Amino acid sequence: MGRVFFHRCPTSSLLPSLLTLHGRPLSVSASLFNPRGTRTRISKIQDKQEDEDSELHIPVMREEVIAALSPQHNRIFVDMTFGAGGHTRALLKQGVDTQVYGLDRDPVAFDLAQRMAEKFKGRLHPLLGRFSELETLLQDEGLGPNSVDGILIDAGCSSVQFDTPERGFALSKDGPLDMRMDQDRYPNQPTAADVVNSLDSTTLAKLFKTYGEESHAKRIATAIVEYRQKYRPITTTMELATVISCAFSHTESRIKRDKIGRSAHVATKTFQGLRIFVNNELNELSSGLEMAGKFLRPGGKLAILSFHSLEDRIVKRFFQGREVNEKGRSIHQKRQSSGDILKSSITDNDEEDARLWDPLNRNKVILPSEEEVERNPRSRSAKLRVAVKLGQ
Repeated sequence: MGRVFFHRCPTSSLLPSLLTLHGRPLSVSASLFNPRGTRTRISKIQDKQEDEDSELHIPVMREEVIAALSPQHNRIFVDMTFGAGGHTRALLKQGVDTQVYGLDRDPVAFDLAQRMAEKFKGRLHPLLGRFSELETLLQDEGLGPNSVDGILIDAGCSSVQFDTPERGFALSKDGPLDMRMDQDRYPNQPTAADVVNSLDSTTLAKLFKTYGEESHAKRIATAIVEYRQKYRPITTTMELATVISCAFSHTESRIKRDKIGRSAHVATKTFQGLRIFVNNELNELSSGLEMAGKFLRPGGKLAILSFHSLEDRIVKRFFQGREVNEKGRSIHQKRQSSGDILKSSITDNDEEDARLWDPLNRNKVILPSEEEVERNPRSRSAKLRVAVKLGQ
């Protein structure tokens, strides 16, 4: 592929101001991204929680999730992605003796959970950690295997993270290129800026294609490497979004649309890929599914909201008892490989008996209503899958 020429960038007029603004280390313009701004937002969020009828954000497919988990009195639930607490609050309102363990790897979400726990005395138990740390956290709370009635996983980024520019998740508002869900809990964890400024073009392209499903990954990676070599390291979200825009023509930028027909930024998939890579999201999701299988009681329900095909593929295959990279086989292929129809029938019955999950709705996804997408555009990509854990 040829070189990317930045003078052809559809937003080239932004580059001089970016270079002037960020021509020195980030600390020089720290007033733009002062952590005090984050603390102020947290305070406002907590103030909103004082009013139970006021919500920080609209939980995606709340009614569908509650209907799927069908909470009853004296039940134990784990919300593995507490976020701003919308789903947790809905679960707690279903019964005066409902118990919810709210997990989140984000310290901001943990603070919000602690604040909410003050209102639901002894019923909400905040947990700070990743999916892969859940086993230890639940054991410390006195919960063992097969002890939970329902589990919810709302995969991906929370509204709190997207709406806080200082976190560096959103490309619509300028902020430091961070994207770490754990913030500073793990000092050695690389930020998104570390990734885009240290990896070579080939590796970046593979990252964007694999985790962002970006068809123009090579072009974007080339633009990033050439920019940082010619000008400076990329340190902010707007700077990265502008550089990515430089890899596209005016026409390509204009025709980019999201699932509901709105104009979409050409950097959206690249930002998704970076975020997933930085936070090891897919491996963490696999760990979370394993933990759900361990702690749910037989008959318990697992509800999972996913927002892109990579997540949904992992969830779907988990419910089917298949490995993530395993190729599917038709009934005809199974019978061919088994030798004869009788043997195939026996094998299929054995597989049926060994199943751990019984997906509801015949393993079909539940989608948000048109009204919800209109009211909350962030729900447009949501897919809900629900399954019951089998066993004695």
